[in-house]
Amino acid sequence: MRKPNWQSEGEDPDYRFTLANERTFLAWIRTALALLAGGVLLFEFAQQIGPRVVVLILALGLAVVAAVLGGLSYVRWRGNEIAMRTGRPLPRSLAIPLLSTIALLAAAVIAVLILVSG
Repeated sequence: MRKPNWQSEGEDPDYRFTLANERTFLAWIRTALALLAGGVLLFEFAQQIGPRVVVLILALGLAVVAAVLGGLSYVRWRGNEIAMRTGRPLPRSLAIPLLSTIALLAAAVIAVLILVSG
């Protein structure tokens, strides 16, 4: 596999930092997979809560968020690697507040759907 150009920049960071960055990347991927699984579960098994169209939109929304988060996790990993190689501060990311807001909204919608259906 060809080595990306950015991996030739700067100096190789301590392998422990590289491995920690990789573990963080994998945690973001697991979060994306969990969101995707939640969307699939809603679509398949949430037959009795709320209007079906709302559940469908929520499930589709979770799937889209999972896809976006998967892409953002790579961008974040790569940015951290470049920052470590060049001695710059780690880049800030909108992924954390965005993910928190989406999780809050999804949970609120599901709670309302359960209350309305019960």
